[in-house]
Amino acid sequence: MAKDSDPKVVRKVVTSALIGATIEWYDFFLYGVVAGIVFSKLYFPGEDPLISTLLAYTTFAVGFVTRPLGGIIFGHFGDKVGRKSMLVITLMIMGVSTFLIGLTPTFDQIGIAAPILLLLLRIAQGIGLGGEWGGAVLMAYEYAPKNKRGFYASLPQIGLAIGLFLASGVVALLSWLCTDEQFMAWGWRIAFLISGVMVLVGMYIRMHVQETPEFAAVKERNAETAIPFLDMMRRYPGNVLKGMGARYIDGVFFNIFGVFSISYLNDTVKISRTDALMGVMMAAVVMCFTIPFFGRVSDRFGRPRIFMWGSIVTAISAFPAFWIMTHGGSSPLLIWASVVIPLGVLYAAIYGPEAALFCDLFDAKVRYTGISFVYQFSGIFASGITPIIATSLIKVGGGSPWLVCFYVLFAGLVSALCARSIGNSPQTHEQIQEETSSSTRSSSKLSNA
Repeated sequence: MAKDSDPKVVRKVVTSALIGATIEWYDFFLYGVVAGIVFSKLYFPGEDPLISTLLAYTTFAVGFVTRPLGGIIFGHFGDKVGRKSMLVITLMIMGVSTFLIGLTPTFDQIGIAAPILLLLLRIAQGIGLGGEWGGAVLMAYEYAPKNKRGFYASLPQIGLAIGLFLASGVVALLSWLCTDEQFMAWGWRIAFLISGVMVLVGMYIRMHVQETPEFAAVKERNAETAIPFLDMMRRYPGNVLKGMGARYIDGVFFNIFGVFSISYLNDTVKISRTDALMGVMMAAVVMCFTIPFFGRVSDRFGRPRIFMWGSIVTAISAFPAFWIMTHGGSSPLLIWASVVIPLGVLYAAIYGPEAALFCDLFDAKVRYTGISFVYQFSGIFASGITPIIATSLIKVGGGSPWLVCFYVLFAGLVSALCARSIGNSPQTHEQIQEETSSSTRSSSKLSNA
């Protein structure tokens, strides 16, 4: 155990998980950043800009629909073969898919084949990320000391913030350097082609980490379950439902402020594309500090409690944030504050403790499958369709954002209730951890014998 808890080993594993997660989230969110401002025009042209935007966001949503498939596939093999090998494969799938998006011809060049190719590559992205997230946070969680698992599991979560910052930042930089004609013609493609270089770096780092001690103990005892998904549903059905419900506000809030707000500010409020992207970028930078802060706080005060109150406060913040967006006039500082405070600070109270909160729900034999399924399946309704719902609610509200805010509030209340239920669950974190610890002790006894 001393070796497993060696700070140098833990830092190496966490660094590997963070870098890989950053690349994966960059690839995934890059699509979302340009969906409303590029793909709607080049791949889904039409007379009605609203319809074009909705079609572009539909392909964005497809990535979330296929993520559960990736979670089940890679979760299955991650719980039977190992965490490390699955992380290498998922990183390659994401990188190649993103690179090829940057080479895909437009509708004017090849007609209907263009959106079809875009859709297929988005499906591949979803499958890759579906297996990536669970493995990345597990590497950190299962290597970390038990009293610091909230903090260490939150560190790969920073990959979302860095990935979002890079995706928004690269697009903003290219938008600033290029004229509108150049950006739409070829500038946006550079952001996708960069992924090829990033993947090579991530692959090299991930090849040099070892399997987690908890899963190594399961392998040593030949205790892998035959079909992890069925075992998970048999032993933890309540935890699966509670986890998916808790995840609701995470997906809704992030995609409202990290994806939808860009097109809302650009198209409805008439803020420049660069200014809108700058707000999201600054929020991402702030999150790099607030995510681990709330991860550490959750170790001290309990993950369900922090997550519950974070869900409520974050959801309520949508009302003043959109009021400022709507009435902020031409002041970039006010507009940026309306994005940075809710997304950069308050949202971290959810996303920081979330990884360890979900890991606590399952033992090591089904943990990869469990957290991947909870996170990715709930993402279909929590994340994937959110920009579509928000765009439709803006239309119904005649341009007013208040229906969107009430939707966010509903998601926050659902998640808060589920987090509270997790905290009061008779199938406690301690019971699950004791089961895992017993497996580890049994493995040690067999080895000594």
